[in-house]
Amino acid sequence: MIRYAVAILLACATLSTQAATAVPSPPQVAAKAYLLIDASSGAILAEQNADMPLPPASLTKMMTSYILARELSEGNVQESDMVTISENAWSQNPLFAGSSLMWIEPGKDVSIADLQRGIVISSGNDATVAVAEHLAGSEAVFVEMMNTQAEKLGMVDSYYVNTHGLPHPDHVTTARDLALLAKAMINDHPEQYAIYKESEFTYNNIRQYNRNTLMSEDPTVDGLKTGHTEEAGYCLVASAERRGMRLISVVMGTTSTRTRKNETRSLLNYGFRFYETSEMFAPMTELEKPRVWKGQVDYVSAGLVDATVLTLPRGKQKHLVTSVDIDKEIVAPLLVGDTLGTVTLSLDGETVFRAPVVALEAVESGGFFARLWDMLLMWIASLFST
Repeated sequence: MIRYAVAILLACATLSTQAATAVPSPPQVAAKAYLLIDASSGAILAEQNADMPLPPASLTKMMTSYILARELSEGNVQESDMVTISENAWSQNPLFAGSSLMWIEPGKDVSIADLQRGIVISSGNDATVAVAEHLAGSEAVFVEMMNTQAEKLGMVDSYYVNTHGLPHPDHVTTARDLALLAKAMINDHPEQYAIYKESEFTYNNIRQYNRNTLMSEDPTVDGLKTGHTEEAGYCLVASAERRGMRLISVVMGTTSTRTRKNETRSLLNYGFRFYETSEMFAPMTELEKPRVWKGQVDYVSAGLVDATVLTLPRGKQKHLVTSVDIDKEIVAPLLVGDTLGTVTLSLDGETVFRAPVVALEAVESGGFFARLWDMLLMWIASLFST
């Protein structure tokens, strides 16, 4: 699994002394809570009340669709599988009165592919129940799956009571947790994530349009989900990619569809204007080739196994200073991944990244005489180092 390093953003006081590359404060956002992160590094670019538990409304469906995407990716279900609609999932269920629907009918068979779009594009509460019953046998069991998945993703302040997001006092999440979920959807299931960009979906001769209208105004935006109830206000989780950099914005509790769209646009524009994300080290990057003692070889390749990505103020990357500190005495045998030292990246005197330098190759112990000889050399070297 690729390890991404979260950039430690410079303090405003430090940045203010560098007018040419200063990063201004984030825009004022008219929302109860919001968060802006980089999808690759996870760096936080703007936030307010990001850990405040709030009702998510139809943003709940992001978790429902994530679990469906996972089940499809693992081959547990197929897009062509047919689901027989129950009375609980019927669009005329009184529970769904006045809410967003796919308009499915009991007793009819509907494909997983259609139900998936009914969740993502039409935001159908009926479609979420149909999928839950098909995957777990009942909505209640599926909700347990949702809470288990939330825990696995690190969504520590989220708790699901249903699959669709209709109001319940215990049904809550946070802007930070939703950003984690969006990041997982984008990175873990890119083929399924592509559905979020589809502009319309027709079922039962009813055409419905994607409620994320920001996508029609900004071609760089390709997801994710809107939500609204009286309790939750107007919410939007969005993602956009420009010049190879992807951002995720979460806006919760605004007063109108227009406001949630405009505030999301403002956050995304801010992030893309003042920050940039780059790969600092490619996978299996060799940083040093230190001496190894008592091994079958005299030197070992040392570096970073995984890719490292940083998000920094725009134009600052060229000022990064790299420092590699290798252990003084490295003795075989070594396994790939054994820690041999530390690499540090600094910017204007602040550490923005630190990680272990590890063995990129295994080194077996040398023969008896080779080890004996190295022991002698190590002893001689110790005399001169004291």
